[in-house]
Amino acid sequence: MNVLATLSLATAIATLSVPALAQFQKPEDAVKYRKGAMTVMGAHFGRIGAMANGRVPFDAKAVADNAALVETMSKLPWPAFAAGTDKGETRALPEIWTEQAQFKESADKFQAEVAKLAAAAKTGNLDSVKTAFGAVGQTCKSCHDNYRKE
Repeated sequence: MNVLATLSLATAIATLSVPALAQFQKPEDAVKYRKGAMTVMGAHFGRIGAMANGRVPFDAKAVADNAALVETMSKLPWPAFAAGTDKGETRALPEIWTEQAQFKESADKFQAEVAKLAAAAKTGNLDSVKTAFGAVGQTCKSCHDNYRKE
């Protein structure tokens, strides 16, 4: 039930996010938005990781549900890295704005790998999930290494 509620919330956010993105009144609103999206995404990615790494029993349906949510969420934070949102309580490095093409490429690669994870999760095959999970994790690490303060 909790996963269903979370998926419903993610769908609502995705549906409403496009008009909302144009309406950030203050840069700190965009920062809060992208932090929230990353936090939710990370929580659900972590649930998949716990199963992929054997810390909790593998549940194919739970992996598929969480991967679908991560895939939806993977599209949300990027527009909130708009000009002027590099100030305040953010761990975003200035390179996001000075290397916009590379940052976008990193985001696109992340989304592509997340789509592969969602597809692998639908198969119910743990080995496929592990492989795809590792690839997504590498894109996360690469982006964090290049564009996030410690």
